[in-house]
Amino acid sequence: MTLVESDTRKATFLRTVLRETGVRADVLAQRIEDVDPLDADIVSARALADLKSLLGYTAQHLGESGTAIFPKGENWRKELKEAQSKWHFDYEVDTSDTSPSSVILRVKGVRLV
Repeated sequence: MTLVESDTRKATFLRTVLRETGVRADVLAQRIEDVDPLDADIVSARALADLKSLLGYTAQHLGESGTAIFPKGENWRKELKEAQSKWHFDYEVDTSDTSPSSVILRVKGVRLV
């Protein structure tokens, strides 16, 4: 697992949690757009950017058969429509357990229009 966090304080916190819990992962204290392609099976981000922008990062880092998982708030339909103007992708929508107006988007097959 690779965690990417541009804020050095937060990256340090993540490393501390990993060490104290015994979980193995790498923490990169970099901006996601500066990270070499990861060819990841799963990409997830919370409160990073709108879906249109997230799909740009996803296209860079998600492996060919991978899945992106994005929690999105009440404006998710608007974000979805805007993202579809630039990107082709398959998606599934799951209702969030934490807020009835929020969803979890599962995205695959991201490619430019």
